[in-house]
Amino acid sequence: MHRMEPHERLKQSRIAAGHPSGSAAARALGIPEPTYLAHENGSRDFRSDPDAVELYARRFATSTEWLVYGRKPLPKGRPALVPLVGYVGAGAMAHFYGTADNPNEFVDAPEGATDKTVAVEIRGDSMGELFDRWIVYYDDIRSPVTPDLLGKICVVALADDRVLVKRIKQSRTEGLYHLLSANGEPILDVAILWAAKVRHIGQR
Repeated sequence: MHRMEPHERLKQSRIAAGHPSGSAAARALGIPEPTYLAHENGSRDFRSDPDAVELYARRFATSTEWLVYGRKPLPKGRPALVPLVGYVGAGAMAHFYGTADNPNEFVDAPEGATDKTVAVEIRGDSMGELFDRWIVYYDDIRSPVTPDLLGKICVVALADDRVLVKRIKQSRTEGLYHLLSANGEPILDVAILWAAKVRHIGQR
């Protein structure tokens, strides 16, 4: 599926605002025609000019969030899309994309999402054979384990740099936890650096 580039979103917004051409839009906005056309055809990245981003968003009746990131806010501040930041592979281990990988990939936001909500894609049967290509949503707020997370499926980070999606259970050893999953052996007596409760798991 094609991921719309920023200059394509700019063109879409311009058309939706009723400007028949890039040249007409430039005249209406009072900016040089070559500047606007370069922004719309992608030969010049308008995102590096905050004033231009604000102008386009205001005059095309859209949002800077949509133009720059492809995220369109819904009423009450709930985003329509959240960033897909990685995937869950073998052993329910999360792999996060680097800054340069998939920077514009987003998925539909679940009910109750906030501006902190992100997503990872399940690949394979690490969380059960029915969940291949499903999406795990969580709020990217990295805090120590709290009592309300016990028994819950969470994204957890361990001291050995692994990030896993597991159910947390209290260990008999203070400060350590057991990590459980539908598939595979439990991980026993480990320290958790941070944990974030899974908000929702759903089909893409």
